[in-house]
Amino acid sequence: MTARGFVRNQLYAAVVGAAAVAAPVGALYALGAGPGTAPASVTKPAPTVSAPATGNPNAVLPDFSTMVQNYGPAVVNISVVSKVPASYSQGDEGSDDGDDSGPQGQGPQGQGPQGQNPFGGGQNPFGQFFRGFPMQPPQQGPMHGEGSGFIVSSDGTILTNAHVVNGASEVTVRLTDRREYTAKVVGVDTKSDVAVIRIPAKNLPTVKLGDTHNLKVGEWVVAIGAPFGFENSVTAGIVSAKGRTLPDSGYVPFIQTDVPINPGNSGGPLFNMRGEVIGINSQIYTRSGGYQGVSFSIPIDVAMGVSQQLQAHGHVTRGKLGVVIQNVDQGLADSFGLPQPEGALVSSVEKGGAAERAGIEPGDVILKLNGEPVKQSNELPAVIAGLAPGTSVKLEVWRQHSTREVSVKLVEMEDKRTASNTDHPQASGKLGLAVRPLTSQEQHQANTQGGLLVEQARGPAADAGLQQGDIVVAANGAPVSSVADLRKAVEKSKNHVALLVQRGETRLFVPVRVG
Repeated sequence: MTARGFVRNQLYAAVVGAAAVAAPVGALYALGAGPGTAPASVTKPAPTVSAPATGNPNAVLPDFSTMVQNYGPAVVNISVVSKVPASYSQGDEGSDDGDDSGPQGQGPQGQGPQGQNPFGGGQNPFGQFFRGFPMQPPQQGPMHGEGSGFIVSSDGTILTNAHVVNGASEVTVRLTDRREYTAKVVGVDTKSDVAVIRIPAKNLPTVKLGDTHNLKVGEWVVAIGAPFGFENSVTAGIVSAKGRTLPDSGYVPFIQTDVPINPGNSGGPLFNMRGEVIGINSQIYTRSGGYQGVSFSIPIDVAMGVSQQLQAHGHVTRGKLGVVIQNVDQGLADSFGLPQPEGALVSSVEKGGAAERAGIEPGDVILKLNGEPVKQSNELPAVIAGLAPGTSVKLEVWRQHSTREVSVKLVEMEDKRTASNTDHPQASGKLGLAVRPLTSQEQHQANTQGGLLVEQARGPAADAGLQQGDIVVAANGAPVSSVADLRKAVEKSKNHVALLVQRGETRLFVPVRVG
């Protein structure tokens, strides 16, 4: 049996990035007195002055000049030469772990996949993400590109994006005083999009590093970089959101801002109003290929953790739980009896992995990690990946309408992705499904035990995205091997039944309304 309609699962989608073209320049308007000025004898009322929209009537617009003067010299321009265009050939590596992002897309300029919900058919709500910097079209001979970076130690250690220097045969760093150095690439981590390079210089100006934990949505931030090669250009905006997980990017809780970021800004610093670096500018969201007011930066604490490992070991190790998870919506919450839709729903467990050894099962909902609530499933991967292999974590999970605590010892994430992995058709009237048990050969091909093959989907099942060729593995967390098993689960359900559905190598819980 060959399951049809395989669509790559994007429970967490991946690091892609910020290669784009310029946004249109807005018109400028001058405000002043027009013709027909009132006679001098007429007393005009005093104009009403509106306070800035800051929430503080005494606030004034920020002045970034001192900060730029103090820390601008620590921002550098990076030029690279490679034999092939990095934006076309340097595709992202596949993700290692189901508890993080799905397989990362490859394509021109690192463009993220516009994937569809594997069981719903809706377009990816994130749209397109770009990273990178302008390069020539594919051709033979050396290729040139530009990016930004910032000096973190006076002996010449510089942070930048991995996509700026990955695959480069020559890296040149230019300081604001016009000095140029050939840089050595110390290490590159494509999963976080962080790289460390070093130049042979001493007593260099450095930035001051901040703390993203105290960063607030709505506060002012400043980017310094070299968009389109214009060195030490300054742009400003506010923090739009924190903890964003982007398609194929489960390792980084991005800072979202409305700071204008363009090609050449990649790898440059994002400052707060205290002059502290709180992020590395990395990506933009765009429908047109240009900046559209949505930019993303790697939190500096994440970047420094990666940097320390790259400098000490030349590579980065990450913790691995060994599960594939998905978000909990209202339908799934109703199906599992959760008081409210929150947590990370385990849709599959890696065989022999850390989670399976600890007793985690498909259908468990992870509510807390080390006592901290997991509100959204996308919060979990970055935290797990940031822990060292061998670390023991305590999970609070929801199973069969009650909570329990499970201790899991994390293992190390590998470099390659580990695959998760006759009766006549009868229909379940309330769901609109016509199903039959799998033959032993079909179970072997699908690498599953039991299960029901979908022969036809109508009504609520079709509305939920099920289709012919799907395999129903479980209902409300209980394995199903017969039509009777499925009917029993449906009869016990109130508004929704949560079906664990396998399509190809992808497994996902799908809430189906009970008709």
